Amino acid sequence: MRENAMTDQRWAIDIDRDTIADARIVEEPQADLPEGAIEVKLDLYAMTANNVTYAVFGKPLGLFGNDQGYWDFFAEREAPGRLPVWGFATVSRSNHPDVPVGTQYYGYYPMASHALLHPGRVSANGFTDTTPRRATLPIIYNQYQRLDALGDYRAEHHDYWPVFRPLFLTGWLIADQLEDEGDYAAQQILVASASSKTAIGLAHALKQRGSGPQVVGLTSGGNAAYVESLGLYDRVVAYDDIGAMDASVPSAMVDMAGNPKVAAAVHNHFADALKASIVVGKSHWDANDDPGAIAGPPRQMLFAPGRSEKRIAEWGPDGFRQKLEAAWLGFADLAPKLLSIDKRQGAEAALAAYAETVAGKADARTGLVIIP
Repeated sequence: MRENAMTDQRWAIDIDRDTIADARIVEEPQADLPEGAIEVKLDLYAMTANNVTYAVFGKPLGLFGNDQGYWDFFAEREAPGRLPVWGFATVSRSNHPDVPVGTQYYGYYPMASHALLHPGRVSANGFTDTTPRRATLPIIYNQYQRLDALGDYRAEHHDYWPVFRPLFLTGWLIADQLEDEGDYAAQQILVASASSKTAIGLAHALKQRGSGPQVVGLTSGGNAAYVESLGLYDRVVAYDDIGAMDASVPSAMVDMAGNPKVAAAVHNHFADALKASIVVGKSHWDANDDPGAIAGPPRQMLFAPGRSEKRIAEWGPDGFRQKLEAAWLGFADLAPKLLSIDKRQGAEAALAAYAETVAGKADARTGLVIIP
């Protein structure tokens, strides 16, 4: 077994599966390393509203087509939840002949200082984690990519990768579905929570078409000026002004945060002119889920991993990767102009960042990254 000195303080954050705001730091003793396993030390990960969605959908809700939820990636059923995060990590110990210590990987990790993984299908590009409880989860979550093999990685974008890359992918997949469905015959796409990073990815992808429906950003009054400054939306409308919009325009809504009050306002205002209502996330986890009877179409959930698996099957893994890499490189240089990076270090900072994000207090104009 090989290892290096990157094994300083070990910690993880345990989260109550029923009350996601209840979280605490726990010491994480060094685990034995079974044959074929590796340990990684997290270098940097992002904390976004998307992570709150993971916590909200931590329990089995049918998203994965089985009885698993996001808590099942990094914790056994009887244990407290471990929140999945996107980031970079370096192999600190290895008991696998093809995964050397010191190799850096981009992928899905627990909110912790270290993680234990079981590499399978190891190649020059990376590996797939084969931990038994993860075997039936979407492959996109189980793939770990070598940093030096990423075709669209640029060092100058390093801090923006975990902040934007997974959410850009979701936005890009939403745009793909809209185009695939003929934009549901809508003349305008209403993007709720327009300041969110997934919404920014969607708006950028739609803008690349050059033609199509108008893209309208719906946001809070306090974020309206920032969203307008992005230059990605044809119009920006504050939530309080939804009632002043032309209700006869055929529209489709993409709801990034799952706020039932905003959804009800849009549905009841546009009614039959609303041709589709797509829910992507649920960062407004503490809002009342029952807005009462609402007009318009039924709300449909978009599950990005399912969409990606569909396109990988149709385009092939290389075709999918090439299209995504080209789209990301068209966006990545824009990322630093859209927000600044707020970098924090250590377990206490990680816990505080989680609490801030769960409480909805994170600043949309910054990308929050943690150095464990």
